[in-house]
Amino acid sequence: MSLSALLAAAPSPEPVGSLDEAAEQAGHAASWVEENWSTWLSTGLRIVLIAAIAIMLRIAVRRALTKLIDRMNRSAQAVEGTTLGGLLVNAERRRQRSEAIGSVLRSVASFLILGTAVLMILGAFQINLAPLLASAGVAGVAIGFGARNLVTDFLSGVFMILEDQYGVGDTVDAGIASGEVIEVGLRVTKLRGADGEIWYVRNGEVKRIGNLSQGWSTAGVDVTVRPTEDLDRVRTVITEAAAAMAKEEPWSERLWGPVEVLGLDAVLLDSMTVRVSAKTMPGKSLGVERELRWRIKRAFDEAGIRIVGGVPAQAEEAAAPDPSAAVAAPSAYASATSPQSLATAPINPPLNKGK
Repeated sequence: MSLSALLAAAPSPEPVGSLDEAAEQAGHAASWVEENWSTWLSTGLRIVLIAAIAIMLRIAVRRALTKLIDRMNRSAQAVEGTTLGGLLVNAERRRQRSEAIGSVLRSVASFLILGTAVLMILGAFQINLAPLLASAGVAGVAIGFGARNLVTDFLSGVFMILEDQYGVGDTVDAGIASGEVIEVGLRVTKLRGADGEIWYVRNGEVKRIGNLSQGWSTAGVDVTVRPTEDLDRVRTVITEAAAAMAKEEPWSERLWGPVEVLGLDAVLLDSMTVRVSAKTMPGKSLGVERELRWRIKRAFDEAGIRIVGGVPAQAEEAAAPDPSAAVAAPSAYASATSPQSLATAPINPPLNKGK
């Protein structure tokens, strides 16, 4: 191999200028790191501090809300089974209401705390948050228009629970469905109808709600008697039967006031209607009405007061039969001298052909 070929194959020496440039770049990098390491450290410590505070604050708020909900449930269980507990809502209703409120509060608290922490972390990176917030606002408006029914159901459910419009065990009339409430959710309420069917009612579709289990109910009974009955005696018999009923269990708890005879509700030629009313425990009016009818009917039977449609006190005597009813009407053919009898052709006896 020739000397020229060996010289051509040998690597060319690096220029001295390139080493100087590398050293200069390394120096610049070191100086840049030395100048900015304090900024990086402060930014990192700020991010770690923000995240730590947000996590600890979220845990503290959730624990506080959980303890508050547990205290509400324990207070509900303490009065359950007592006389005061009968006047309050049942424990299951309070439990579901408190759990729903606690879930909403925990979710809202977590969203606010973590959302604020994320924005502060982005601000620590010197990121302009104005376009981000504007985009988030536009996206929120679009999502709100697209899922407005879901948002309406959720907000309606939150306010229904917070305002305690109804709860588990209540009998309600929601317009589109009625029955007993078996579950209350933030989006859907479950009702059990009179025939056992389950209605799923969206909270946003409920325009009005009638709660038949809050406050008190009214039991009304109409007693129809003959117009010849003594009204004072009728009032006395009803009052005595109602007073005896109010002293017995469980009617003494279900009746929240004395049974009142309001007076005549209607007066007709063949009957008159006496109106009886009583204030009862909510949801127990139908049972009280049935028991009142039962006792009033038994009291009337004992007192000899007959209601319209009943068996009369004394059976009316049957009228004597008319003796002429069995006699047939006179006939013209009964007389042999009548023109009808004379005009009648006699029937000739058959001839004897054998003679």
